[in-house]
Amino acid sequence: MKWKDIINYGNNGNPSPDSRVEKTQDEWCSLLTEEQFRVTRQHGTETPFSSDMCSLFEAGIYACACCDTLLFDATEKFDSGTGWPSFTQPIKENAIAYHVDNSHGMSRVETTCNTCDAHLGHVFPDGPKPSGLRYCINAVALKKR
Repeated sequence: MKWKDIINYGNNGNPSPDSRVEKTQDEWCSLLTEEQFRVTRQHGTETPFSSDMCSLFEAGIYACACCDTLLFDATEKFDSGTGWPSFTQPIKENAIAYHVDNSHGMSRVETTCNTCDAHLGHVFPDGPKPSGLRYCINAVALKKR
C-alpha cells in the first residue's frame, strides 16, 4: 500500500472486511481493560513510551486487542522514535479501515480495525521506503501472537 491508496480509502470508502464483530459498549467494557476501552472504543491515545512494545522486535503477528483480527506482521515493524509501535504495512489490505481526521487542529488519517471498528492510531506518509508509510499504533490496541 502507498499513501495514495490510504487517501483513496479515507475519502471514498474502505475495503470490505473478511468478517464483522459487533458488540455493545457494555460488552466491550466487560472484555477490555479500562485503558484498552478508553483507547479503542473512545478513540483515546495512550501516553507515548508507556509500553515496552515499541522496543520489541521478535518475530510474530500483532492482532486487534478487541476482536483478535490479524493486523500487522512483526517483519513490518520499525523503531520510529515516536513512542508508539510503528509498522510500514498491514498484514492484509482489508485489515485496516481509514478515516480522514481533522480534529485537534491537524489533518491526519485515523486507522481502525476493519472488523470491529476499534481505534488503533493513525497512519502518516513519513515512514521508511519502500512504502513510505508509518502506521503509528497504540500498543494497548494490539496483542502479540
